[in-house]
Amino acid sequence: MLSVSTLWIVIVINFLSLGLIWAYVARAYPKFEAARYWTAGAVLAAAGAAISMLRDVMEPAFPLVGGGGLMIFSSWLACMGVARFYHRPVSWPAAIGSSLLASAGLAFFLVVTDHMPMRIVIYSLAQSTPIILTLPLLLGQQNGRENPGARLAAIVGFLLLSIHVVRSGAALLGYGGAITAVNFNGLQTLMILLLVFLAMAWNFACLLMAIERLRNEVADLALLDDLTGVANRRHLLQRLTEECARSGRSGEPFSLLLIDLDGFKTINDTHGHAAGDACLKHFTLMAQTRLRPGDMLARTGGDEFCIVLPSSSLREAAAIARRVLEVCRQDAASCSGRDIQIAISIGVAEWDRGIGDFPDRLMANADHALYAAKKNGKNDFAVYDPAPPLSPESVGTLRTFA
Repeated sequence: MLSVSTLWIVIVINFLSLGLIWAYVARAYPKFEAARYWTAGAVLAAAGAAISMLRDVMEPAFPLVGGGGLMIFSSWLACMGVARFYHRPVSWPAAIGSSLLASAGLAFFLVVTDHMPMRIVIYSLAQSTPIILTLPLLLGQQNGRENPGARLAAIVGFLLLSIHVVRSGAALLGYGGAITAVNFNGLQTLMILLLVFLAMAWNFACLLMAIERLRNEVADLALLDDLTGVANRRHLLQRLTEECARSGRSGEPFSLLLIDLDGFKTINDTHGHAAGDACLKHFTLMAQTRLRPGDMLARTGGDEFCIVLPSSSLREAAAIARRVLEVCRQDAASCSGRDIQIAISIGVAEWDRGIGDFPDRLMANADHALYAAKKNGKNDFAVYDPAPPLSPESVGTLRTFA
């Protein structure tokens, strides 16, 4: 059976190693705030374990209360790191207050009345509380994505809670033999070793969470337009392929808006490319205010944009095109003499069985409608008519809906 001092040496080395790993991550990724919490949690756990080692060389009151309090607070920091990972607020008063209250309980059952089982119960309960509060975050989905690291952390969290329950119950019922401040029985030693192992597993799960987050961010960057932050052409084609396949199975149509900024070359030539970039950014902000949840705005290149409208008929798409056009007209009307007015033309097209799984056909139909809108004087929208044209000029003629 391991001695108490040997156990604490193992714990100190374990948490110092984890602290070094998280310190490196925090330094390598300064904006990754969660890593700072996890670094502090591991370092405080190592400090608490080091202080607890002094129980067999001095009066155990300070090592037990001070070391235990630090390790309880380190658990709060570890769970607060999970909250910051998900961009949730943290409560310092709750963490500090809970740690101080638990320390007071440890002191009471050591100084006022020496009762080792109750100290184990208080310590277990105090360490379990932040884990319980964190589990809903780990079990939920963020932005529709599952994080394997979060799932592993949740499993480890449940195991930690189980060990704390078993350890507390064994201490209260006297299973495993006597326990003193400087010596644990075999069962309690095993429980502590399991807690140390699970604490390490928890930290590696958090590291896996961080890796998955970084991987998703890199993947997102490959699908976003650098200038405007909306979807790029690659993302658009992926989405259109998915929508075509979905409509092919269900028969439910969807629609596409193809948008072109009128006179954009003149803006670049007259005011410079910086002003042109500002116009593109301003348009994306205006357009997004008129879209519904689930609609996707994408920049396909230059001054061209597309809007994917899932589960939308041609009439619904025309209504949204009118809203986007109107917000641009209102913005242009409010411009002062030196402001650059933004005007747009929009082509509207709807998926049908003839398009099938080929999104380029839908984009071609929307492009026909866009050509008709520009031919009709620009700053307007046109709807692609799938009926066979009588002449080339009649393709994509402007249609209005009551």
